Amino acid sequence: MGTRDGALAPLRHRPFRYLAIGRSATMLGNAVAPVALAFAVLDLTGSVRDLGLVVGARSLTHVLFLLFGGVLADRLPRQTVMVVSCALAALTQGAVAALVLTGTATIPALVALAAVNGVVAAFAWPAAAALVPQTVPAELLQSANALNRLGTNAAMIGGASLGGVLVAGVGPGWGLLVDAATFALAGLAFSRVRVQAVAAPRTERANPVRELREGWTEFVARSWVWVVVLGFLLINFAYASSVNVLGPAVADETIGRPAWGLVLAAQTAGMVAGALVALRIRVRRLLRLGVLCMFADVLLLLGLAWTPSVAVLIAAAFVAGVAVEQFSVAWETSMQRNIPADKLARVYSYDALGSFLAIPLGQMTIGPVAETIGNESTLLVAAGVVFVAVLGMLADPGVRRLSTELPARAEDAGPTGPVLPAAPSTAPGPAPAGKVG
Repeated sequence: MGTRDGALAPLRHRPFRYLAIGRSATMLGNAVAPVALAFAVLDLTGSVRDLGLVVGARSLTHVLFLLFGGVLADRLPRQTVMVVSCALAALTQGAVAALVLTGTATIPALVALAAVNGVVAAFAWPAAAALVPQTVPAELLQSANALNRLGTNAAMIGGASLGGVLVAGVGPGWGLLVDAATFALAGLAFSRVRVQAVAAPRTERANPVRELREGWTEFVARSWVWVVVLGFLLINFAYASSVNVLGPAVADETIGRPAWGLVLAAQTAGMVAGALVALRIRVRRLLRLGVLCMFADVLLLLGLAWTPSVAVLIAAAFVAGVAVEQFSVAWETSMQRNIPADKLARVYSYDALGSFLAIPLGQMTIGPVAETIGNESTLLVAAGVVFVAVLGMLADPGVRRLSTELPARAEDAGPTGPVLPAAPSTAPGPAPAGKVG
């Protein structure tokens, strides 16, 4: 599997090809949307507070419904969940575009549509993540996850650029219309994904609370799962807020805004390069390697605190981008090979909940802290939090010892890959982790 053909082997599987196309299309739209929506609201009222209300409405409903999205994705065919979610996303974004283009948009209408879009995204995310192991044999999961990350990262780069061009050239309303079109395209792609169900249809009456409890039981049953999610809750809390809030402030005082744009571009380029690296790497302790790579986040934080020069920050950002992709692929592959397929979406939703909560909490907290102790001290504290979080994850035997080796017996694997039984935790104790990059 170390050859070029081996790395691209998932593309031979038709369901995976359509899944990858659909996920890349949705990421393209998700990258266009923030640029277009921001300028649409600013053109409407000129109020940053109004923009915060619209964006916050989507984030709030996304978090509130994320766990139920996991329940739905484990109960219904995941490709069906994706098709319906994309159709609803296309409708809501199309409605926003129509309001903006016709000059009839109001803040209450935009808030309401953003809230609906957040619910739709909450249902789609766990389904998309859990659908991957149904589209390729188990031995191709690592390559499949790396290819998915490569496609979505490339779409994110292209989408951000496209959003800027559309807003500047034809206006934010047309950018939002393109966003709606990408969801329609993704829905068509997901409708072509043909996979076997992960479990027999349930005959008993739906009980979301019981199903959430089942997902929680799976989440806490393996120490390596909840330890990593807890570790990344701390990392996302410290790192995302430092880079997104303090990074621009430090850049304003030192390297300048254009250079800061180069730093962020270097991080994104590192993510693309990291996905290419992850296609080639074959190690037995993949999760341990991924967690070790996260020490690289400390370098960028220390660079911002101590040596905010263009060369240092670009290099550190590139390395951080490469590192996060090693972890992301390792995490996806570990989850998909070790969590029962019929409960995978619910475990993903608990994982993502920790990450999505940590990021806004960190961004709201870091400003007051920096005003009290200064930017440099705050960045050093954040670097310490990341360092301790990585050490904490590595302290768990489950994280260090989890193997990516497949079952030896052919009968352990189903037609689209193994549905592995619940494995006992390798350490005492009772996520997409939805990681930032």
